[in-house]
Amino acid sequence: MSVTAVVGANWGDEGKGKLCDALAAQSDYVVRFQGGNNAGHTVINTYGKFSLHLLPSGVFYNHVVNVLGPGVAVNPPALLKELAGLQERGVPAPQLCISDRAQVIMTYHKLFDAYEEERLAGAAFGSTRMGIAPFYADKAIKAGIQVNELFDRDRLRSRISAAITAKNTLLEQLYRRPALRLDEVVDEVAAWGEQIEPFVCDTTNILQKALAAGKRILLEGQLGALRDPDHGIFPYSTSSSPLAGFASVGAGVPPQAITRIIAVAKAYSTCVGAGPFVTELHGAEADDLRKRGGSAGEYGATTGRPRSVGWFDAVATRYGCRIQAATEVALSLLDVLGYLDEIPVCTAYEINETRTNDFPVTRRLPSARPVYERMKGWKRDISGAKRFDDLPEEARAYARRVEELIETPVRWISVGPRREQLICPEA
Repeated sequence: MSVTAVVGANWGDEGKGKLCDALAAQSDYVVRFQGGNNAGHTVINTYGKFSLHLLPSGVFYNHVVNVLGPGVAVNPPALLKELAGLQERGVPAPQLCISDRAQVIMTYHKLFDAYEEERLAGAAFGSTRMGIAPFYADKAIKAGIQVNELFDRDRLRSRISAAITAKNTLLEQLYRRPALRLDEVVDEVAAWGEQIEPFVCDTTNILQKALAAGKRILLEGQLGALRDPDHGIFPYSTSSSPLAGFASVGAGVPPQAITRIIAVAKAYSTCVGAGPFVTELHGAEADDLRKRGGSAGEYGATTGRPRSVGWFDAVATRYGCRIQAATEVALSLLDVLGYLDEIPVCTAYEINETRTNDFPVTRRLPSARPVYERMKGWKRDISGAKRFDDLPEEARAYARRVEELIETPVRWISVGPRREQLICPEA
């Protein structure tokens, strides 16, 4: 029995896609356990470059069963579009299972998401406008629609009718928008059911049997620890838990089955969306780092929005690793820093003239000032490194210092966008 979870240590967009892609090759099942198509994993392989939003990273391997667990927010049109996009680019049709207990992002969830962000204007939370917050709000008040209900039209109509009564009041009175028409909503959603029905199954039962058979299962997290609604930078958080602790619930596997938790952190910091970001850079310094970052610069995989960039934040990352209960860390995009003579690393915060190594609550973050330690840069291209010892001494020292500061072993280092540009310090 082997279950590994790959999760984010920071604000999301840490580079989880490449690690998930590499580990998927050694897995029998790859499982998404939370979130929806409001974030994306970038994968570069022999088929090309892909941004996956709902599909698990195992879709490029014929032997992998890809699972959307009951904790996932399923957007059927977006999912079908992703599947069609893969096949258009020559990727064989993947094995896909959608939990019959997962719930569906409705078109009206996206409408409410957009209308509320417009209403909030300058006080908006940086939503991707994919309907995620209204979806999870409906789930919490038992107004959500489960995938299995798409196949019972009478029940579906009754459930939607109950849900949209209050929504129409909000649409007309608060947002000054047209009311929803029950028949149109039911017809739309029932059609989705017909299209995704071949993929729907009892994924919890499937994974329980896989565990009993000793299969290798990879749990794929979305976003990162600091976007968790309980432990993150609330209210600038997502609406589901991206923590490995939730993976058991969202996937449907026993918590004790998850024996390996890999937290991914960039060798510098990035943040897409709203919220305080202590090490954020501005001006030319930020533009230079953003331009060099990632495979095509630092821009959100889903929104295309430019990410805020900054130096490595050991305070935030240590906290993220702790609440993820990370057994190891993958340090991504180390190669990006090769242009610098010296590299600042945030080792502590100063808040009201008091120094702290602990990550504070959100209301105190705007007052926090980073305390930097500066390390010597390596000033060369490291993208061809195959082993830890191939890296320049300065790069090895940087990785070791990060490991010391975050108090979690760094087992993986990424030195480029391709899956083969992933090395292990112990190699």
